[in-house]
Amino acid sequence: MNAALKLLPIALGAMLAVLPCAYAAQDNVNTLSNFQQTGNTAPAEQVPQSGQRADALRENLKAIKLPPGFKIDLYAVVPEARHMAIEPSTGVVFVGTRKARVWQVTDRTKRRVADDVVAFASSVTFKVPNGVCFSPDGVLYVVEQNRVLAFPAAQFFGEGGSDVAAAVVVPQGKLIPTQFESFNHGARTCRIGPDKKLYITLGQPWNVPPKDKLADLDRNGLAGIIRMDQDGKNREIYAHGIRNSVGLDFNPKDKTLWFTDNQVDGMGDDIPPGELNRATKAGENFGFPWYGGGKVRTVEYKDATPPAGIVFPQVEMAAHAADLGMSFYTGKMFPAKYQGGIFDAQHGSWNRTKPIGARIMFTPVKDDGTAGEAEVFAEGWLTASGEYMGRPVDVQQLQDGSLLVSDDFAGAIYRISYTGGK
Repeated sequence: MNAALKLLPIALGAMLAVLPCAYAAQDNVNTLSNFQQTGNTAPAEQVPQSGQRADALRENLKAIKLPPGFKIDLYAVVPEARHMAIEPSTGVVFVGTRKARVWQVTDRTKRRVADDVVAFASSVTFKVPNGVCFSPDGVLYVVEQNRVLAFPAAQFFGEGGSDVAAAVVVPQGKLIPTQFESFNHGARTCRIGPDKKLYITLGQPWNVPPKDKLADLDRNGLAGIIRMDQDGKNREIYAHGIRNSVGLDFNPKDKTLWFTDNQVDGMGDDIPPGELNRATKAGENFGFPWYGGGKVRTVEYKDATPPAGIVFPQVEMAAHAADLGMSFYTGKMFPAKYQGGIFDAQHGSWNRTKPIGARIMFTPVKDDGTAGEAEVFAEGWLTASGEYMGRPVDVQQLQDGSLLVSDDFAGAIYRISYTGGK
């Protein structure tokens, strides 16, 4: 049995004792964790999958450039689509947002296009439920700004409407100290590691944190990656010195953790570089805030001595392109060149004088486990005139080996498949 399921029968009174009374929305989670109904009979919000909006999204995709033999199609209309988690047995896609919804996207006929998109667990009041990930045995984890929930058999309970089976992994207000809650860098991401632990990225609220806040941030795992048992126990800091990672995955070959990192703003159009990093063991430091990205020192910490043994990025990406979600490609549909490599989504710059990004990058991984040279795989969401037609957030693989790409600007998920010769 998954460790998160052990939380379900916990008595309601015992759980309330450890929760701040200010979070009334938590009450529904407590009710659901006891397999009780909340009384919410309102039908779940549904998103139409046909009509003018879907047609316009398909038309926009004609501008996307891909390598020969690949094609891109609209998979689903999903408002504010951010990070995705694909249920291992059914292929149902759960989609986080930076707002208050998690979406359940179902392809019932296996035509590789969504038949319906509905709000998941609408009895629960979510706050920035950006991070979604599945355990191998089918438990959906939702990492909010300051809480972690688990939903066993989400793809089946979600079919029934607003009430679903739920468990509290980390109570509201206990993922980070509430003093560090911020609309800036509050989107978490998660993965279950080869060690069966839950890994979570934790950004920090500042562009560059004040020196008097640094120790407190580090002590709580902010500006880093934490891990814990799947029931929330045995929490520890896995990686330090990370400004704002919004994407991570494990290399299935050597079990190392890779992650993207968004770097310091305001240093100019072309510095510092974005990062794709590799963590080979617990406790490594990746240089922030002494370094703003790559080996570029920050103004605020230029005279401070960095910690010993800084780990610099495997790949320096374009400055301010905002690399977010990433995943290792383990499928067989794509040509051999792409198998075992990394796809990541560049969300696009927000304050660069000439915009850059809004594309999907591919980075090969060498036999020794290090990165090769990154290249553009899919582009065209940023027009020649500098207008965003879409902003990719995450890339995840369907069971057939095709790739899903989420877009929170256009409110969509796209599917990239390969039809050419090998």
